[in-house]
Amino acid sequence: MSIRHAPYEDDAVFEIGLRPIEDEAGWLEGGEDAPRKDALFAAAPEAVWGELEGSRPGQAEAAEMVRRAAGGILAPGLPPLLAAARLVSDDLVLMERAEGHWRVSALSLCSGTFFTAQDALGKSLDALHAPAAPGITPALMERTRRIFDHIPAGKIVQRRNWTVVSSDALHLPDPAPMRALIAAIDPARAGDELLIRVERQTLRRLPLTGGVLFTIRVWLHPLSDLKADPVRLAAFAAAWRGADPAFRAYKQLHLYDALVDAFFRQAVETQG
Repeated sequence: MSIRHAPYEDDAVFEIGLRPIEDEAGWLEGGEDAPRKDALFAAAPEAVWGELEGSRPGQAEAAEMVRRAAGGILAPGLPPLLAAARLVSDDLVLMERAEGHWRVSALSLCSGTFFTAQDALGKSLDALHAPAAPGITPALMERTRRIFDHIPAGKIVQRRNWTVVSSDALHLPDPAPMRALIAAIDPARAGDELLIRVERQTLRRLPLTGGVLFTIRVWLHPLSDLKADPVRLAAFAAAWRGADPAFRAYKQLHLYDALVDAFFRQAVETQG
């Protein structure tokens, strides 16, 4: 399959790394429709949805923005942001400023990477990054707050990050069950059993209510897809082997070292 995003081509360190999206048509990347999200909401609503009192005006503005971009009709009777989330693959997170802090006031989170909607609801930017990811300093958090304060209406920006997982589930709130099975993976099948999990995140101002809509789209592809692209295979190998120890510890990459090394050996043999 075609690899859509390869952020491991960049340095394996935490950074804001925002890049502009020049055309609104490139804001949301299409894909699945409502059934997967509906099933999750029915089975575990608190894990995938949350809203604070008073967030409905911001939700309504964000929902209309998503509806215009994605097409479709907002289902009646649902909170606006939840109705909008049914139209797109992306998770939708509404950030609003209250008491001097940017906080999560509503979110639909059906592809969370090791956290749930209730883990994030009501939290500030600082709290969302505690315990801190590697490289997050007070200066970087201040820069992040300034971005939320000053991103202009009409501008859309994006960033991407990556990790390696041993599950093809988009909804992955708890890594423990997945990690418990790592030892059972056959190294000969590492390329098919391990996947690169990429998060593409975007930020967009809500001009009427003043909030920021934060979107998260997860893309997955097995390591074996890299065999067809030697340049990206080399970039991934360099990122894996050269990653900062703090980054590796934060992402728990060491759990997969033996399996990824087995994949690299197989890839070299295939290309040789």
